[in-house]
Amino acid sequence: MSLLWLGAVACHTQQNTVRTTPAADTTVANATVAGVIQPVVVTDSVLHDTDDPAVWINPADPAKSLIVGTDKDKDGGLYVFDLNGKLQADKTVRGLQRPNNVDIEYGLLLNGKPTDIAVATERLTHKLRIYSLPDMKPVDKGGVEVFVGETGTDYRDLMGISLYRNKAGVIYAIVGRKTGPTDGSYLWQYRLDDDGTGNVKATFVRKFGQYSGLKEIESIAVDDQLGYVYYSDEGRGVHQYYADPEKGNQELALFATKGFTEDHEGISIYNLTDSTGYILVSDQGANKFHIFTREGTAQNPFDHRLVKVVTVKAVQSDGSETISVPLNRQFQHGLFITMSDDRTFHLYRWEDIMPVKRQVITNR
Repeated sequence: MSLLWLGAVACHTQQNTVRTTPAADTTVANATVAGVIQPVVVTDSVLHDTDDPAVWINPADPAKSLIVGTDKDKDGGLYVFDLNGKLQADKTVRGLQRPNNVDIEYGLLLNGKPTDIAVATERLTHKLRIYSLPDMKPVDKGGVEVFVGETGTDYRDLMGISLYRNKAGVIYAIVGRKTGPTDGSYLWQYRLDDDGTGNVKATFVRKFGQYSGLKEIESIAVDDQLGYVYYSDEGRGVHQYYADPEKGNQELALFATKGFTEDHEGISIYNLTDSTGYILVSDQGANKFHIFTREGTAQNPFDHRLVKVVTVKAVQSDGSETISVPLNRQFQHGLFITMSDDRTFHLYRWEDIMPVKRQVITNR
């Protein structure tokens, strides 16, 4: 899905942040990790069908951060959990019509006040549903319609979403649907602003995104720091574009095209520095995640090399999220979270995904 709070944003509220550098592992030939990585936390169950998680990092106390996950059903919802996986019933939103994916961004100005938001795609109504954080109160007047003017239900049935906050603080939603054209206009991008009443309005900005036509596009992730958007073309690979609409619609890379068992699904990003780290892509049918370099090579900045493949306990893992900063004693080096088809979300310690070699203290 998305990179929710990259280091530069996370460190904004923390003077001293512990950073970790995983041990180097660039061997592709024997990339698969032996054994199955076990989660340290499994959340309470949702009612129907988990699909996509996002994480809100509490700026005052990261240990009190929240997980927001979709229950994908015609009588679905946004379920909220603490870092121990316990349901927060007072914050959970029910009665949504097949919410598919969710993402979180920080500091949207509403009524002149910076407001953190969770935005979900409500598939059956063709609307974005938007909630303030951490209270999970609606700020969308019942929903914001997108893909207006498209014909055919599948061209409007919402699926993926990722939010992008540029360096000027402007926030965009990049949205996908069940199916779309193969001419480079599958994804639509909207600017989010206050509508004058303290609620959110969405202004259409552009269409972009190549599509193979093989399966569908669901998972979308944005790297706020570097300004890139990635999305899974499920039967083809991962596409990379600029997230800033002013930089144009040229495709920058297509990678992760080999070695996948079934669908390319959830995408999440772990940052080591302002420009380095990892991109994790779900191999859904194999219960595995392929880990690629976030940075490219000296010859090609968009050449994302495979580092290794990990097998996780989560079954049919679709949506995922990665947090790159310390949260609590259990997640001292960050968090990797993914859905599992038993109606739960699985939380993994980052050091179980990628061994930690050393720590660096950065002052912001």
